[in-house]
Amino acid sequence: MANTPKIRFKGFLEDWEQRKFSDFTFSAGERNKNDFDLEPYAITNSQGFVAQSEAHDDFGYMKDVDRKMYIIVKPHSFAYNPARINVGSLGYYGGTENVIVSSLYEVFQTDEHTDDNFLKHWFKTKEFQDWIERLQEGSVRLYFYYDKLCECKMKMPSIEEQQKIGLFFSRLDTLVTLHQRKVNETKELKSFMLQKMFPKKGEKIPEIRFSGFTDIWEQRKLGDIANKVIEKNTGLLYIETFTNSAEFGVISQRDFFDRGISKMESLDGYYVVREEDFVYNPRVSATAPVGPINRNKLGRIGVMSPLYTVFRTHDVDTTYLEQFFKSVYWHSFMRFNGDSGARSDRFSIKDNLFFEMPVPYPDIVEQRKIGEWLTSLDDLIMLHQRKCDELKDIKKVMLKNMFI
Repeated sequence: MANTPKIRFKGFLEDWEQRKFSDFTFSAGERNKNDFDLEPYAITNSQGFVAQSEAHDDFGYMKDVDRKMYIIVKPHSFAYNPARINVGSLGYYGGTENVIVSSLYEVFQTDEHTDDNFLKHWFKTKEFQDWIERLQEGSVRLYFYYDKLCECKMKMPSIEEQQKIGLFFSRLDTLVTLHQRKVNETKELKSFMLQKMFPKKGEKIPEIRFSGFTDIWEQRKLGDIANKVIEKNTGLLYIETFTNSAEFGVISQRDFFDRGISKMESLDGYYVVREEDFVYNPRVSATAPVGPINRNKLGRIGVMSPLYTVFRTHDVDTTYLEQFFKSVYWHSFMRFNGDSGARSDRFSIKDNLFFEMPVPYPDIVEQRKIGEWLTSLDDLIMLHQRKCDELKDIKKVMLKNMFI
């Protein structure tokens, strides 16, 4: 077995040594028998150590338990629930004040020859998951108590190299957090602006508007600016089937499902979806409570099941209209004129009513400004999300190659 990793910082040449966890960790949990008034914490896969008041409802039981039964966690300690152990569920507490956790948790610390950052990231490797699977015990529920952890072995370099590796991964995590925060902040801004840049019901101008525009907004029916597409795929001119996802928009069915699910012989009855056409999907979800409406921005023609409503616009900026359908202002019209029907996952509305939908209609120049600006927020979200995903991919590769 190799004694050095595939990727290494310059200047480090020595072989890594195999060490047993019992050699460099020690149990550090003690009961809060004096009933100190300490903040109760929990550990989540996504956030690690987090105040119990901010954690998921699953941890709500800690509120009413006798705190004398809690375990004190000192700064620079690791902790985990032996009944829920997996990669990502083992947390590290880097705070400055003692806190307490449920008595279910195992708590331990490391000696002075071990860098906590280095170890924290090793716990995210496949090797640690392999040890868990190898050493877990139990029948109905599998447990991984601290004595089992002590049986784990890992190869470790000098403390100086550990610190280099630990710092590298911590900086990657910081960058991921930064870009994820930017994603969340921009999404919040977009949500806020979608509420403010279209007039509320009964109003004729929005609360937030670009300077230079003062005209009263008109209101048009969807049927005034769009026509339902009734063109069928006669002769099977097009064979790529599209779907309309609340998350991804109009997308190739093969890309969305990792396979095509439409049968070739049925495609002649599908609607032709041309570039810039809009598609209404009646399937409801948490993010699309009356079903999503999205625009075909794929740059090619495809077909769509007749279960969807396809419409083609005129006399309106398509980017503006696309952004309007990302707001919630049209939802009340849908709920008033349609219903969930026999299937709770599918919204039902008649075509003649659907095209009666009121659409706020400013001057075409203002439409373009609104559409372009809101789309720039989408681009910014996508940019930071892509950076976030790239950094996560880099981390995955480095975790595989910077440890043995």
